Amino acid sequence: MTQTELDRALGRAWRDDAPWTVLSRLAELPTRLGGHEGERRAADIVAEALDDAGVRDVTRRSFPVTRWTRGTASFSVTDPVERPFETVALPYSPAGEVTADLVDAGYGTPEEIDAAAVDGSVVVASTDTPPDRRFLHRMEKYGHAVDAGAAAFVFANHVEGQLPPTGALRFDAAGEVPGVGVSKEAGAWLTEYADRGATVRLDVDAAIDSGESRNVSGVLGPADADEEVVVLAHYDAHDVGEGALDNGCGVAVLVGAARILAELDLDCRVCVAGVGCEELGLMGSEALADALDLDSVRAVVNVDGAGRFRDLRAFTHASDAMSEVVKRVGDESGHPVRENPEPHPFSDHWPFLRDGVPALQLHSDRASADTVGERGRGWTHTRADTRDKVDRRNLRTHAMLAALLVCELADLDAALPRVDAATLRGAFREQAYESGMRAAGVWPDEWD
Repeated sequence: MTQTELDRALGRAWRDDAPWTVLSRLAELPTRLGGHEGERRAADIVAEALDDAGVRDVTRRSFPVTRWTRGTASFSVTDPVERPFETVALPYSPAGEVTADLVDAGYGTPEEIDAAAVDGSVVVASTDTPPDRRFLHRMEKYGHAVDAGAAAFVFANHVEGQLPPTGALRFDAAGEVPGVGVSKEAGAWLTEYADRGATVRLDVDAAIDSGESRNVSGVLGPADADEEVVVLAHYDAHDVGEGALDNGCGVAVLVGAARILAELDLDCRVCVAGVGCEELGLMGSEALADALDLDSVRAVVNVDGAGRFRDLRAFTHASDAMSEVVKRVGDESGHPVRENPEPHPFSDHWPFLRDGVPALQLHSDRASADTVGERGRGWTHTRADTRDKVDRRNLRTHAMLAALLVCELADLDAALPRVDAATLRGAFREQAYESGMRAAGVWPDEWD
């Protein structure tokens, strides 16, 4: 690959609207919830986009999933007043009706849940995280509440706009107690009602059965190479919005990067994949990792969150070599990338990182911290996750940066040491992740 070839490919990408087109096609589907017909249609769109990008041998591979189907949900205060609140069920919530005392657990930290004495109660916890500690995932909060004996779980958004949030309660498995989401505005009332000793009623109608999802993948670069870089993005989405930000943008960036990489003479093979059922428990990436020889995978690049906002953010997951790659690409391109070296297990890099594969997750940040929803998920996982939030210029820029990062990772002259289990386990424990990962059911057994 010459610098001239790279410059030509990047120049064409500067005006390429293919990423915007694939985002638009995904966003206009009625739903992309994992295991359902809309997700299958999304897989077809991704396959067409990868084939058009020049990715070779594009195939669809099915895998079994635990399918969750949304019915109806209702939530209301019954005492000291009768008052209903808009709500949505959280995926993998079991069907059920609960009437119990309401307990406010603040942010839903383990300490707050323990102090609230939630046994037999309906627990309300914020989607936000205390500013002095790492991000606490919804699954951690739910798991801690269940372990403490909660009868039901209510997830209150911290982003204004009457936006009840959704999000899976478990990885590919039914939860133990019902769970629903309510808006920030409703959450403010529930905090007050909890102080007044309120009783609430929660009713969820949902179904859980066996289903099927699929991964779409193909290859770039030399087919007979001994090593490969895996670049993936999940194309499924929650069924309450368009899924434009999460993760239509990521798929658009993946397609844009593939169109650049297809024009280049790469040093090693690159597997390009759109994976299903991330939102319901990383099932697609688990299936992809199982299908590959992970000993031959040099690195995995997980495009989950890129393209949403102006500034690219990179999680390097305890890999010093990955940190150096990110810094080098940022410096040489004149587009600094904000790096976070701390690992987390809640996206599609996890099945690879867990096996020691150096992992990079591409996310993005707003340029201004004053913008609505800066902390946490913002508009994603709500009905406000719509295409009008997206700037197509960010899709192009992040596609170019993603391609440059993959080129660096595909350089066989550069060393990319594995991330050993002891280092990874130590990094998680340093962040006080162990209890949360155990509560969420994702702490590896072999780490005990």
